[in-house]
Amino acid sequence: MSKLDETKMNIRKISPHLWFEDNAEEAAKFYTSIFKNSRILDITHYGESAAEVSGRQKGTVMTVTFEIEGQQFLALNGGPIFKFSPAISFLVSCETQQEIDIFWEKLSEDLRTSKRYNSVE
Repeated sequence: MSKLDETKMNIRKISPHLWFEDNAEEAAKFYTSIFKNSRILDITHYGESAAEVSGRQKGTVMTVTFEIEGQQFLALNGGPIFKFSPAISFLVSCETQQEIDIFWEKLSEDLRTSKRYNSVE
């Protein structure tokens, strides 16, 4: 089995995202230090265009993907424009635009939506 096939098998339909102003990496390290079966899987950094939109500096940590007991989480540094919130976001993985459109329509009924960020609040 190729690495790509293995990765596709491990992608869950819905993944929780934890939002932070600027300490996603520290939070992920903290959480993974507490639980035995945990690890940091990936760290991404802001590129030029993402830095402009977010107000973050280019090259700073954008996301940290980590796993606790088989459950993957993504910690996102969204500040200073997008501040920390006790709320949680879920990433819904879709294979087609049609699938995205179906979820978007159903999830956005009677709710506030942000077309700019493709999110339903």
